[in-house]
Amino acid sequence: MSEPVSSTRSRIARAVSRWLTSPRRRHGARSLQALRRRLAGRPPTIHYFHQFDDPYSQLAAGQLPILGERYHVRIETHAVPPPDASAAPAGAALTRWAARDAARWARHYGLPEPQPAHAPPDLQTSAAAIAEGQRLRRRLGHYLGAMFFFEGEWYWGLDRLHHLETRLLAAGLGVEGVAPAFLPPPLRFAAPPGGAAATLDFFCSLRSPYTWLAVGRAQALAKHYGAALRLKFVLPMVMRGLPVPLAKRLYILADAKREAEVLGLPFGDVVDPVGEPVERGLAVLSFAIREGLGAQFLESFLRGVFAEGIDAGSRRGLATLAARAGLPGGAVAAALADDSWRSAAAAHREELLAGGLWGVPAFRVNALPALWGQDRLWMVEQDLLMGTGGPHP
Repeated sequence: MSEPVSSTRSRIARAVSRWLTSPRRRHGARSLQALRRRLAGRPPTIHYFHQFDDPYSQLAAGQLPILGERYHVRIETHAVPPPDASAAPAGAALTRWAARDAARWARHYGLPEPQPAHAPPDLQTSAAAIAEGQRLRRRLGHYLGAMFFFEGEWYWGLDRLHHLETRLLAAGLGVEGVAPAFLPPPLRFAAPPGGAAATLDFFCSLRSPYTWLAVGRAQALAKHYGAALRLKFVLPMVMRGLPVPLAKRLYILADAKREAEVLGLPFGDVVDPVGEPVERGLAVLSFAIREGLGAQFLESFLRGVFAEGIDAGSRRGLATLAARAGLPGGAVAAALADDSWRSAAAAHREELLAGGLWGVPAFRVNALPALWGQDRLWMVEQDLLMGTGGPHP
């Protein structure tokens, strides 16, 4: 593989990503939105977008009255159709995953399992109303159902409602004594039951910010429960022919920043490794796995491209990422001379699809159903406990 020349592009990418994820920029934007609202005499308004056949929407709809009681806000509801294929290219798989995931999520929080009848009572359901909801959602910059929009920012479903609540409280819009509900379940690191060791398959990508948010905790869980961590790398979606629209990329960037702040991880100094940098990185990752240093290199690479502005497409950048993972001198050159990672990535992709998923990070404990998302590691922990002899949650 030839050495790419990308220093100018990298500097621009770093500057843009730092600006987009800057807490100062976010605070300024929020202050400006609030000022405009007050000057116009408008009440603070949350726009909620409901998709009838979406289990996450069905869960969120049940919490709207509670949200209205806890905060001094108006809630406007909008019916929307399913996302376009460009935003959800694996539509059938997403539908199956959402039903399984939302049901388990509801059981954990003691909520009724999602049902199609769960919808806001005042929601307009005519074809014209759905078309108008679609237009508004698109104009405001999103594509999914179960979305909350408040003064310039999006929050997905009950998973991200705590971010919205934190913002409302900071703005003085909460009822006295209110605290965010549905906080992410913490990892317990409970005493291992002492049964047979489990395996933890970790489907990962070198272009996934959510993989960066997950890699440290996945390693910690595997170590604590004595599980064999098996890295199964795949090419990024866009390099597998799956589209990633601009609205989706911008939302992921903003959402990953919020999640990183909660986790105490650095994020935002980004140099996108899409293309040849990913291919070169996967060659080194495949080599590192054989050397027993796969997790170390995966974490080093992701930290570099998502938090430190390291250009993994440069010779120097990739060498830096490999060296701090503990790979010996000459490892990068040896890895780049071996194309066997391509067949491994293809096999991992087929395995991921066979498990009913299409994106990363994804996880599977033993032969249990696969799980998707860095915010589902608490489910991974439950599966690890069951897989090592503990009870099913």
